[in-house]
Amino acid sequence: MLPINETMGQYSELFMLLAAGTYTVAFIAFAWDLAKSSKTLRAVDLKAASAASSVAVEAKVPVAAGRAGGNDVGGPAGRAERPTSAVASVSQTAGGDMKYAAERRVPARVAVAVAIIGVAIHGAGVITRAIGAGRVPWGNMYEFLTTGAFLVVAVFLLSLIRRDLRFLGTFVFGLAIIMMVAASVTYWTPVGHLVPALQSYWLVIHVSIAVMSASLFTLTFAMSALQLLQSHRQKTLAAGGVDKLGFMRLVPNALSLENLSYRINTVGFVGWTFTLMFGAIWAEKAWGRFWGWDTKEVWTFVIWVVYAGYLHARATRGWTGTRAAWLSITGYLCVIFNFTVVNVFFNGLHSYSGLPS
Repeated sequence: MLPINETMGQYSELFMLLAAGTYTVAFIAFAWDLAKSSKTLRAVDLKAASAASSVAVEAKVPVAAGRAGGNDVGGPAGRAERPTSAVASVSQTAGGDMKYAAERRVPARVAVAVAIIGVAIHGAGVITRAIGAGRVPWGNMYEFLTTGAFLVVAVFLLSLIRRDLRFLGTFVFGLAIIMMVAASVTYWTPVGHLVPALQSYWLVIHVSIAVMSASLFTLTFAMSALQLLQSHRQKTLAAGGVDKLGFMRLVPNALSLENLSYRINTVGFVGWTFTLMFGAIWAEKAWGRFWGWDTKEVWTFVIWVVYAGYLHARATRGWTGTRAAWLSITGYLCVIFNFTVVNVFFNGLHSYSGLPS
């Protein structure tokens, strides 16, 4: 067992603080991008409306001339066709393929650049925590949260290579900041050794897959929340209502969000299945049984059942749209409950929060 390096632990906490500050700047930049782009699109609407009005005025001239000459063009067949409204002429949502458009969004570029700096700092914090503890950095709730937030941001930034998911930035970094603040304020634990039950190579396998799966579920939670907003907005516009969520024009339609969320949830579900399986194998080696109805074991299985139900209902029972989104959100809420309430308030063999009793 390697000795504890408290100096590296202090460096880790400094890096975590700097990463949280950098993420806050990225969060503001992503929010600025949504607000600025929304204002730009509104200006396009006004310009299109002005052009449509000009066309409508010009269209009336030959009609008036025809009436002056005695021609019977006053009936419905002789009326000039009303131009398409400006709202209809401008796309209500971003492209469903989520590919990068030609126009440059400077705030979004700044946000991504700042986010890359932040994730580099955050990675340094995770690594120095591991060096300070002489082990993998996910042995308690503080480390699970900080490592999980790192993976959420890292997966998000990697996904930007293939798809323009910058519309998710505000929500992803908002969640990452909440995770970092919760880790530092509520679950902070000094760098130290693991309890004997966790001193196993299964910690690397079991918990690393759990952290990655939870990170993917965090992304789909943000997508499902946006899907609900976009679905409500699309229904409002279809009914002729006022668009009060102009920034959602940067977001793809609800169906595209649902499809992407479904694919990512499928990967996360596979990971969670391995989390459950490897946890059972580890339990057999540590306690001599695969399953003991411990609270943590039960809730890990509950999460598996909820996401299995989500995938089954959507694939075979036609549970699409808002019902699928709510099921995805319910699954993530179970993940949060399992990590917070179960870890803190339920005593059991999995009480490894690191918090004082």
